[in-house]
Amino acid sequence: MSADKQLFTVSVYTENNIGLLNRISAIFQRRHINIESLNTSPSEIESVSRFTIVVNMTEENIKKIIGQIEKQVEVIKAYYHTEEEIIYQESCIFKMKSGLLFDERQIQNIIKESNARIVTVNRDFFVIEKSGRKEELELLYRELSVFGIMQFTRSGRIAVSKEEMKISTMLEAFQD
Repeated sequence: MSADKQLFTVSVYTENNIGLLNRISAIFQRRHINIESLNTSPSEIESVSRFTIVVNMTEENIKKIIGQIEKQVEVIKAYYHTEEEIIYQESCIFKMKSGLLFDERQIQNIIKESNARIVTVNRDFFVIEKSGRKEELELLYRELSVFGIMQFTRSGRIAVSKEEMKISTMLEAFQD
């Protein structure tokens, strides 16, 4: 087991209870671990939520944190995965001045080459959406920033494991 820090994606299956997000984030906070990204959503099982948390730490410490997360009453199961063990995406949205779309031919090329898409265009602004790896989103940000970005936001990571997590069987029992 290596003592080197690396990115881990943590998947936490939970009952949907108020205050749980605060308690889970406090587990990381107490250990002075910065959460790189956080996403909460419904899971594949009705009435069960899924937290997807990205952190940079050692494997030894992530194992301890998984144990602490699983001690929370509402947590059904928590897993951690390395970058190689998951398939993931992030999304971002850019708001830019409409004039740029028509005056700067290069912007249309950037949008096309990056596989981004225009979501809406009106007289004052247009909105571009892009999904992909963090590096792809950062590249698009750098390319568009020279033209002036009015607003920008990026989602947390969403991910699925390459291997089965055996959670479905456990969740079916939970539903009964």
